Amino acid sequence: MIEILTVGGTIDKVYFDAKSSFQVGDSPIKELLQEANLTIEIKVTEILRKDSLEMTGADRTLIRQAAEQSKSHQIVITHGTDTMVQTGCALQGIADKTLVLTGAMQPARFRATDALFNVAAALTAVQTLPSGVYIAMNGQIFDPRTTHKNVAENRFERTSNE
Repeated sequence: MIEILTVGGTIDKVYFDAKSSFQVGDSPIKELLQEANLTIEIKVTEILRKDSLEMTGADRTLIRQAAEQSKSHQIVITHGTDTMVQTGCALQGIADKTLVLTGAMQPARFRATDALFNVAAALTAVQTLPSGVYIAMNGQIFDPRTTHKNVAENRFERTSNE
């Protein structure tokens, strides 16, 4: 069984008011998975509802504890893109588990979003990669220790000193 831990971020955002501001809401991950007609067993567990820019060390510790305590050896974590790399680095060293962080540049509730593609990539990656921590974004798999988010281009990239 694959466990998906949801912690917030753009993937979970909804319109908050008439001024088009956003707020992290209920995760739409269950609906996304239902629409995808998957034949794999998945458990979804909500850990947090936070924009990743607001995440603290204590939040990352909570995410790590949830991953360590999970009975699953295959874990996908939906996360905000701004500090996904930092959380990925904080999860290093969890033995005998494959952890794949993913998120979206546009809320999953939008018609034009990368959310479903990224979640599908993460679900595939978590089933095929060896134990370790990875990021699945932009059609690629990254090592969080050698990755950064290029904010200007709105994508993840490998660091140039790799």
